[in-house]
Amino acid sequence: MTSTIKYNTIKIDNQNIFYRESGDKKNPTLILLHGFPSSSHQYRHLLADNKLTEKFHLIAPDYIGYGQSSMPSTKEFEYTFDNLSVVTEKLINALSIEKYSLYVFDYGAPIGYRLALRNPEKIQSFIVQNGNAYDEGIDNAFWANVKKYWAEPTKKENIDFVLGLITAQTTQWQYLNGVQEKDKSLVAPDGYVSDQYYLDRPGNGEIQAQLLFDYGTNPAKYPAFQQYFRQYQPPMLIVWGKNDEIFPAEGAYPYKKDIKNLDFHLFETGHFTLETHHQEISHLINQFLTKNIINNHGKSSN
Repeated sequence: MTSTIKYNTIKIDNQNIFYRESGDKKNPTLILLHGFPSSSHQYRHLLADNKLTEKFHLIAPDYIGYGQSSMPSTKEFEYTFDNLSVVTEKLINALSIEKYSLYVFDYGAPIGYRLALRNPEKIQSFIVQNGNAYDEGIDNAFWANVKKYWAEPTKKENIDFVLGLITAQTTQWQYLNGVQEKDKSLVAPDGYVSDQYYLDRPGNGEIQAQLLFDYGTNPAKYPAFQQYFRQYQPPMLIVWGKNDEIFPAEGAYPYKKDIKNLDFHLFETGHFTLETHHQEISHLINQFLTKNIINNHGKSSN
């Protein structure tokens, strides 16, 4: 059986924030934070999984500038990870969600960890898919080019690098690179085609450039994220695509240093792990949240 998914839009600071929702609001909430260049569409399989939604309440928002949410220009809205985390926090508050778990991926990791720093008492657990909180894993060739952009954002070769990241070829590469040949038929083209549609909107290139530049603020926050892990010890499930060239597996291992209650899994696939392994990951999430949220704390009401 598949669950019913609801598609909603709410006004936050005069911007439309779109989110997908499934499951009963009375059950523990899992908030799914997407990455670049995607949207809440990447969580469609989890949102439709009846075994998950019969016990949990799932919400997956689109950030401002992504998917079906508003896309103000860079002159109207400053695209920073701080600002996206604030809008996400306002959405959570508007939906009257008091406690929740976070599924963080890619850009969703620094957004989710900012939420945790500001609201540690609200965070019940983390599920981490290819999202960094350590310097390990952002020291490869890809990040060397990103760091050049951070250092000299107006230099032509650095601008060309950023423009290359939002092409159809690169978007498709993000979905298929690192995926085993036998699994490539599992990757629906809908993902990279729809992502590219949103990237190609006039003005969206500037948005992505501004946000990628602001990603340079995240490594400076890694020590604070790590201190949060050590102090609050949120239960954590890692479901990482080990062949990802953007967030390679080297970024997954350091979590072991700081998190005591850690369920650690690497998958033989690339960046968008859920495209090929959503059934296995859904099963692991069900086990993890049942053990750490339902069994430990009882069914919490939001």
